[in-house]
Amino acid sequence: MPEALTPLERRVYQYMIDFLAENTYQPSIREIAKRFRIKSTKTVSDLLHALTAKGYIERDQSRSRGVRILGFASAGQVQPVPVRAEAHAPPVDERQRYVTMDRRFLPGDDTFMLRVRDGAMTGRGILDGDYVLVSPSGRVKDGDMVAVQRGPDALIRLLARRGDLLVLESTNPGVPSIELARDEQITILGTIAGVFRPFHEQLPDVVTGVDDTAPLMADVPTPAMPAAVS
Repeated sequence: MPEALTPLERRVYQYMIDFLAENTYQPSIREIAKRFRIKSTKTVSDLLHALTAKGYIERDQSRSRGVRILGFASAGQVQPVPVRAEAHAPPVDERQRYVTMDRRFLPGDDTFMLRVRDGAMTGRGILDGDYVLVSPSGRVKDGDMVAVQRGPDALIRLLARRGDLLVLESTNPGVPSIELARDEQITILGTIAGVFRPFHEQLPDVVTGVDDTAPLMADVPTPAMPAAVS
């Protein structure tokens, strides 16, 4: 296991990852110094040496920008996924964010993430505060777990048919299922393709003398993506 990083080492390490993803090459020592307002290039060299010693990077002293981030996948293997911060929020004209994920975990290019804000699906292991991956592509089958827009609310439920009625089923005995009226209009946003559970919300570290005001994720709008029901 790599050793823990100091706050400044973590900032430099994350900056190097972001810079590499955006530019396909590593920042120079002078670029790192400018980014963090470090006056001495030796201080930056010492930081890189610490990252090497702790097992986060490898350095080739014979090459300019000769740094390799251990375990980093190339940009061609990842994809930015839109994140809707709240489940109970209208999907249209809502400000969104991106989180970059390995493509192997994504069922399609239109996948987005939605944050769960109720406990209706605890029987399927999905808790309040989890993030679910929603796949809008394809047709939805009876019994699938889906994200549904019902009025102002986006809900995570099992989609079931009871005769001519559509039912949004809960797997939590404390949350009732919803029988939809025959004329009720809903939008199926997609099927649930995965779940991510953060055990804490990490806030940026405050480092004295370091200017690090760049946002963690960029705000972008994401429209709702309806899906057909078979």
